[in-house]
Amino acid sequence: MTTDPMPEFPAGFRWGVSTAAYQIEGAVEVDGRGPSIWDTFAHCPDRIADGSTGDVACDHYHRYAEDVALMAGLGVSAYRFSIAWPRVQPAGTGAPLAAGLDFYDRLVDALLGAGIDPVATLFHWDLPQALEDAGGWLNRDTATRFAEYADLVAARLGDRVKLWITLNEPFVHMSLGHGTGVHAPGRMLLFNAFPVAHHQLLGHGLAVSALRARTTSPVAIANSYSPVQLQGDTEADRAAGAAYDALHNRLFTDPLLGRGYPAGLGFDAAVVRDGDLDLIAAPIDVLGVNYYNPTGIRAPEEGSPLPFEIVPLEGYPRTAFDWPVVPQGLRDLLTWLRDSYREALPPIQITENGCAYDDVPDAAGRVHDPERIAYLAGHLRAVRAAIDDGVDVTGYFVWSLLDNWEWAEGFTKRFGLVHVDFDTQVRTPKISYAWFRDQVVRAASARSELPSPAVASERPAL
Repeated sequence: MTTDPMPEFPAGFRWGVSTAAYQIEGAVEVDGRGPSIWDTFAHCPDRIADGSTGDVACDHYHRYAEDVALMAGLGVSAYRFSIAWPRVQPAGTGAPLAAGLDFYDRLVDALLGAGIDPVATLFHWDLPQALEDAGGWLNRDTATRFAEYADLVAARLGDRVKLWITLNEPFVHMSLGHGTGVHAPGRMLLFNAFPVAHHQLLGHGLAVSALRARTTSPVAIANSYSPVQLQGDTEADRAAGAAYDALHNRLFTDPLLGRGYPAGLGFDAAVVRDGDLDLIAAPIDVLGVNYYNPTGIRAPEEGSPLPFEIVPLEGYPRTAFDWPVVPQGLRDLLTWLRDSYREALPPIQITENGCAYDDVPDAAGRVHDPERIAYLAGHLRAVRAAIDDGVDVTGYFVWSLLDNWEWAEGFTKRFGLVHVDFDTQVRTPKISYAWFRDQVVRAASARSELPSPAVASERPAL
């Protein structure tokens, strides 16, 4: 466990934790909530590693007050949560469900009462099943439905949510949900999944306009990024790296920042209509960056359906997910974003960063997780180094507050600062919770009067 003091961060830097609705809420049939694609997917045989579902998850729907108290004890200034679309509109269309919005009303008020900024994500992969039955994100109409949903939520919560995030990781939802079928809805379209990318981005652009009409709070999107580490030095390897970079890192960033789609991916762009790219490039106030690890890439074998091959990165510590721990990758990513997009790049907030380990309470009930502390410390130092490099980073959210239902891995992977016994729902703060509270959040509060670097002084209030 690291004992070195953490670096200083600019005054006003936002410290937070993140979760997602289907991963923690449970209560899937309470108060009229409709089914989502993850309800359907999780109940299919052999889809989830341990055969579990999110029917109960962490029971946050009923235990949100306890979880807000945990956040208050941690001392964070913000909480990034997602709103379950089928809890607001059971079929993805029509009038909002009052009971569903009432839950988020209670949650937002509890957060504000604890001095915590609500940061709301509108879509974290739980599309209403009725919309999926009509084509889902392959159907252009879903983008329009998403904007209507954004309007309904903002009409109710727009006076209190402090930052809006339209979509979470549209690349992952496209690639794992529609490219390889590992996630809901389980489609296996490979590169024919481009309409999912375009319609998500179009929905984002339309939702930005809907949010702007209802609230003055800043608006963002949370993208997943993974820097490429080439595992070869041939021209073919470099071409493979460029293709993967365009797919994972640029496909959902170039059009957002006014550059259109990257060339050379071989997508059928027939779904892109006149005016779409202007809607997608509606100005945003923050770019959310989710980072876990780089990706090793080399040229594919002859006959591969993909223009690259993903290979494991060797020589790094690994998480329980078998992901390499590479803090330098986060610094490299942040400086790449600055160098690539320059004046078009808005301020950045790290909206997800964290790690899964096999955390087990000891005989006294304590959960020692020194590997998580080392992971977080290394990545926070990488963020500070990027700020020193001139990157405008204004916040950092740990993934996650709670151990939760980890999508296709079920309950087998634990990311939380707080251990959850999924049988009893008992919450136990881990040693990393105390470390983050004492070494990061409290230390930052104690230094809040220190002057910020020049780049921070030029930032608008967010």
